[in-house]
Amino acid sequence: MTKVLAVTNQKGGVGKTTTAVNLAASLAAVKQRVLLIDLDPQGNATMGSGIDKRDLQATVYHVLLGSKTIREVRVQSNPGKYDLLPANRDLAGAEVELVDMPNREGRLQEALKSVESDYEYILIDCPPALNLLTLNGLCAAKSVMIPMQCEYYALEGLSDLVNTIRKVRAKMNPDLEIEGLLRTMFDPRNSLAQQVSDQLLEHFGNKVYRTVIPRNIRLAEAPSFGVPALYHDKLSKGTQAYLALAGELLNNAVQPVAAV
Repeated sequence: MTKVLAVTNQKGGVGKTTTAVNLAASLAAVKQRVLLIDLDPQGNATMGSGIDKRDLQATVYHVLLGSKTIREVRVQSNPGKYDLLPANRDLAGAEVELVDMPNREGRLQEALKSVESDYEYILIDCPPALNLLTLNGLCAAKSVMIPMQCEYYALEGLSDLVNTIRKVRAKMNPDLEIEGLLRTMFDPRNSLAQQVSDQLLEHFGNKVYRTVIPRNIRLAEAPSFGVPALYHDKLSKGTQAYLALAGELLNNAVQPVAAV
């Protein structure tokens, strides 16, 4: 069965796109068929996958509006060895154009039906906001991965996000589950980070991935080269962490937990 996983956090700067790109590459490296969907108008996942967003003739924008199918729009990320549904600034216009369309929150879910069987994993990189694009991602997904930094304000934002997921589950996507919480940009020398990590484990238990993504210069550098970190420095701590995360997913180390 295809796992459709939304990578989301309403707070920006938490390593969400880094996670989506590097997890996609790590899963592809262990022979999984992967589609990465860039739902962010900034197009960072697109650029980080080695695709120039400025040269695109068709994007996820056209899929959401129904003028093109996913098969017509998807491209191959040669560096990452996965398929990509790319995005650029055109996607910002979809917010306005979707408002009066039927099934406006379910457009991506509907479009995915024709290609879902092509993949073992479909990862959706959602924008850092609760808008129609994020709602399309949450409606299309079967579970949610929440990347978060171990800092004080992250806990407050996490509560808001869990409430959002609960509302989407109640009103739009009853199958939606929280796959797990991912600690990102982690510095073990920071005592506050360690305290917040301990609190997460205490309150969320098996919803927290065992894998911790460290603060790592190679992860930060890789997008400027248009490649996932795996193909920038495969021995870096960041790369090894995302390979370990892929292993957790494959082994079902974190059991999906309903967002209730």
